[in-house]
Amino acid sequence: MKEVVQLDDKLKRDIILEHYQSPFHKGLVEGDNYIKVNSLNASCVDNIFVSALIENGIIMDARFEGDACAICTSATSVMIKTLIGKTLEEAKVIVQNFDNMINEKEYDADVLGELNVYDTVYRQPNRKTCALLPFKAMKDIMAKVENNNLTD
Repeated sequence: MKEVVQLDDKLKRDIILEHYQSPFHKGLVEGDNYIKVNSLNASCVDNIFVSALIENGIIMDARFEGDACAICTSATSVMIKTLIGKTLEEAKVIVQNFDNMINEKEYDADVLGELNVYDTVYRQPNRKTCALLPFKAMKDIMAKVENNNLTD
């Protein structure tokens, strides 16, 4: 098993800040082939729309838009960057491992890559929902694909 590189706190903050200030794929693309869902955190300002283009079981593109805190915005950006090009099965593994990490359950850090910067979010319970919000959206998108329910 390969060793996971441990990131120091400063590097984690720098990555989170970079993805907050210059998020990857922010801005929705209107198209009939994109599946769009809304995720809302009722306890704060986080309200994002995530859309994905899935062809032949592969996430070809994903985008987001909305208002959210630094943790939510950056987690959405890193999630999208991580999931583009992955099969739905690979994406499910990544999403489940991220959920496990945030909820202090056993997880495989190797599959998470850059998402490991959120490995200490559990220390602030009120931030867990912020980090998990985009992953909830992606779970909803994948469920729509699996159920052939591709309309809003």
